[in-house]
Amino acid sequence: MTEAASIADTDIGAQMTAIGARARAAAAELAFASPGSKRRALDAAADAVEARSDALLAANARDMDAARARGLSAAMLDRLALDPGRLAGVAASLRAVAAQDDPVGAVIADWTVPSGLRIRRVRTPLGVVGVIYESRPNVTADAGALCLKAGNAVILRGGSESFHSSTALHGCMVAGLAAAGLPADAIQMVPTRDRAAVTAMLRMVAHIDVIVPRGGKGLVGLVQAEARVPVFAHLEGICHVFVDAAADPEKARRVVLNAKTRRTGVCGAAECLLIHRAVAATLGAQLVADLVAAGVELRGCPALQHLPGVVPATADDWGREYLDSIIAARVVDDIDAAIAHIRRYGSSHTESILTEDDAAAERFFTRLDSAILMRNASTQFADGGEFGLGAEIGIATGKMHARGPVGAEQLTSFKYLVTGDGTVRP
Repeated sequence: MTEAASIADTDIGAQMTAIGARARAAAAELAFASPGSKRRALDAAADAVEARSDALLAANARDMDAARARGLSAAMLDRLALDPGRLAGVAASLRAVAAQDDPVGAVIADWTVPSGLRIRRVRTPLGVVGVIYESRPNVTADAGALCLKAGNAVILRGGSESFHSSTALHGCMVAGLAAAGLPADAIQMVPTRDRAAVTAMLRMVAHIDVIVPRGGKGLVGLVQAEARVPVFAHLEGICHVFVDAAADPEKARRVVLNAKTRRTGVCGAAECLLIHRAVAATLGAQLVADLVAAGVELRGCPALQHLPGVVPATADDWGREYLDSIIAARVVDDIDAAIAHIRRYGSSHTESILTEDDAAAERFFTRLDSAILMRNASTQFADGGEFGLGAEIGIATGKMHARGPVGAEQLTSFKYLVTGDGTVRP
């Protein structure tokens, strides 16, 4: 559906209610759809992505031209861009999700109580998921695939900057549904850039069971403040890397550079480097030089400001998500000081410790409570695909229901199936 033919002359609230009603009806069918039909839909969607690659790239080119005209940063342009390699990745993710075991109906626990009742706790779909996202058009495919795999209908509201790309990818998902005989309304895209549609989604308690925001702090903060529907929050990716006194220098150099520079615009990019004082003058100086040589602007504490290329950090640099070739760096006295810094400034997303000391790693893992904690690994691995989930709908940083990479299994709830034999309660 084109934007011109969408909601221009209609009431957005009424249109969104109609979309929600169709999603609810589709969700009722998906709840008992066979694993085979869902797999066929996702494989067919992957086929469509490959067959329509030229059209997808043309749609993305329109979005990229508009984004450049608006002056979006290089990191934001990187998030928006599609190329043949990324489209191949989208298709591969769809097939990876298709190949996973179906979570719906999986038995989580099974026991018998003294009364003779057999009780099973089994996975069941959430119902209708609303996904509100910015920039990255691949979220259209990832979110659609994961929701479908988990038996949920989904309403997608992509960012205005990715409108044409996301619409074209949505067409591939609908083609997959049609090929498998599943309802087209199982994956719907809001056909307007008007922000009133977002406001409507946040209030659709009768039609949407959970909202998943995926984007910057402004978007997620708005959703959390205004939503009446439950939210899986992904607030910010303020990811830290702590270089311990017992870090292996070569491992540290590889990991730090990758954590910051592989892709600066993703939520798993390192935004703050913490360096143990015992290695600040040696390994720390080398890490700073590596980052500066790679074109990263390093905003350092006073203990680092004598090094070439370092600019003074301000109070605003701690706890800041740059999503750009910028990193804050601080020298800390010990691991407890690093932990205290992360507790104060982190966003509970991903933190990594670089150390060969098992006790230090255990202390880091035990005393921090971010959704993802790593040892001797780049924070760029904070990704559902890298976790073996095929894809992700986002990284949830809250503690209710889903946490960390949200894959198909995390998009289910559960119910109890209780079997008796004429059993009555005394």
